[in-house]
Amino acid sequence: MADTNRDTLRGAFVDGKGVRWDTNDADFEGYLSKQSKWVKEWRKRYFVLKGSKLFFGKSQYAAPHGILDLVDCVSAKVRMHCFTNILVYHSSSIVNVCACVQCADSKAKKRNALEIVVNNELYLLCTSTEKDRDDWIAAVGRAMIKHSSMYVPMGDEEHSDDEQEEYC
Repeated sequence: MADTNRDTLRGAFVDGKGVRWDTNDADFEGYLSKQSKWVKEWRKRYFVLKGSKLFFGKSQYAAPHGILDLVDCVSAKVRMHCFTNILVYHSSSIVNVCACVQCADSKAKKRNALEIVVNNELYLLCTSTEKDRDDWIAAVGRAMIKHSSMYVPMGDEEHSDDEQEEYC
């Protein structure tokens, strides 16, 4: 189940350039299963969404050992339904965006799966419930939009978090 506990203390993530990223005070966090890149095994990891960064580590209190930058990516063409719970205005059904998050039950061959595409790399994740999957898709989608060059803040009267579409 996703957790938004603000009291979690864990070590910082240190990237390849030696930059330390604080992972406390997360926007969204919780356990997910992640398919490993090379062996394709499913491993339980603790994910921390903070701003435009999605960190992951072996446990809730361990310093994360991996990061997905949700805005540091190459432009790709994807269908707009990749963003759930987000309103983006466009003139056609295809828009240039740099990342995508959507459900992926058939691709992962698992229930409650989601995929995140960043820099044309696919990351398959799995939650324990459909609600958790939908919550993660919404949280990651909001982070992708909010921290992208496409983001234009809208008033609360134009959009409600209760508006959600199903794509699985």
